[in-house]
Amino acid sequence: MATDPAARPLTTPRQLVLLMALSLFINYVDRGNLATAGPLIQDELQLSAKQFGALLSAFYLTYVLAMVPAGWLADVRGAKLTLGAGAAIWSVATLLTGFAGGYASILALRLLLGVGESAAFPGSSKLVATCVDKAHIGIANGVIGFGYLVGPAVGTIVGGLLMARFGWRPVFILFGALSFLWLVPWSRVRVRETTAQAPVPGAGAPSTAIIFRQRGLWGAAIGHFAGNYNWYFILGWLPTYLVKARGFSMESMATVVSFAYLVNAAAAMFAGWAIDAWVRAGRSTTLAYKLPMGLAHLLGIACMAGMAVLPVEGCIASLFVYEIFLGFSSPGYFGIPQILAGPAAAARWVGVQNMIGNLPGIIAPLFAGVLIDAEGGHYGTAFAIAGLVNLVGFFGWVFVLPRIEPVRWDALAAPAAAPAAPGLDAAVAGRAADTTRPGRPGG
Repeated sequence: MATDPAARPLTTPRQLVLLMALSLFINYVDRGNLATAGPLIQDELQLSAKQFGALLSAFYLTYVLAMVPAGWLADVRGAKLTLGAGAAIWSVATLLTGFAGGYASILALRLLLGVGESAAFPGSSKLVATCVDKAHIGIANGVIGFGYLVGPAVGTIVGGLLMARFGWRPVFILFGALSFLWLVPWSRVRVRETTAQAPVPGAGAPSTAIIFRQRGLWGAAIGHFAGNYNWYFILGWLPTYLVKARGFSMESMATVVSFAYLVNAAAAMFAGWAIDAWVRAGRSTTLAYKLPMGLAHLLGIACMAGMAVLPVEGCIASLFVYEIFLGFSSPGYFGIPQILAGPAAAARWVGVQNMIGNLPGIIAPLFAGVLIDAEGGHYGTAFAIAGLVNLVGFFGWVFVLPRIEPVRWDALAAPAAAPAAPGLDAAVAGRAADTTRPGRPGG
């Protein structure tokens, strides 16, 4: 006899975070496969750097355009449903890429992949803001950050070694099929989350217009944009750079790059723990989050230059320093908006922030490809521009972003209304709705 989903106990915050970390791990493995396969695909399809850059950018075109609708769906219809539907779409796109007949079909499937993966961060941020106690938001985002940062490490080393032996097509088919397996445990998740039909008691449900007026949104969006310009440039072009410009084999490239990504992921996990410990000790939440964001951008300037101009040993050392400090900043990218926006607005806030923050996914790979072609295969100018963009990120996180504390949505929406009850915890507030069945938002 089938068990009624409503009779199952609620999924614990720890189980939920681990499942979402696994989801983001799969997400980044699937989106990064094309970069790992870059040298093979370029050779097989006879693609210029500009054409390959366009394939890398195509994913981010639909990823960016679908981000705000995905955030709206997660806030209005439920984050569990939205995240599950997105995972199904991106799994299909990955699997079918292995059967793609040429450039046009790969391009179309990259566009579909972007639609599916747009649900990941708005959905997971909504669930963290709703179901995880504020004292553990740092480590929750550190664990999730470990998932999406170790994804490129595993995807690069496993995918790279498999591609070197069997070719790129079987790897896409294999990874796409494995991605579907995540939907099995996700279908059994039972959480209580707020929706438009069951808003957060006492906190109000701010309109999108009010969210857009927040200085914190624009400071985080500017910083996110700059950080992702560097990240997507490295994610998209580093494998090809090491093989074609630095003389690495596919195997040695996969080993170095995957280890760098693994260090990045470990740094994110450590940073999440350290931020929570700092805040629990009564120290400044603002300093705990802003300091690693600022340091990552300052060191990013030097690291981009080092990867371009230093000998091979210095190039690799610069890569690892960059990955360490990027990892330290990782919990802040989504921990900051989860604290500021709270469960009433986290999905829509992250949808807007992540939309702007992922514009570099469209710009950076394609622009770098144009520069590389124009310079006869040299990467110096592409690295220089990536380094300078860090100045913009430093300004956004350090100077535009205000103090990191929850926005009082009720006061902004109705200044004359009575204030919300103090100390209302997100986990308690989340009891307003119970999403227990796939495809069924609310109670």
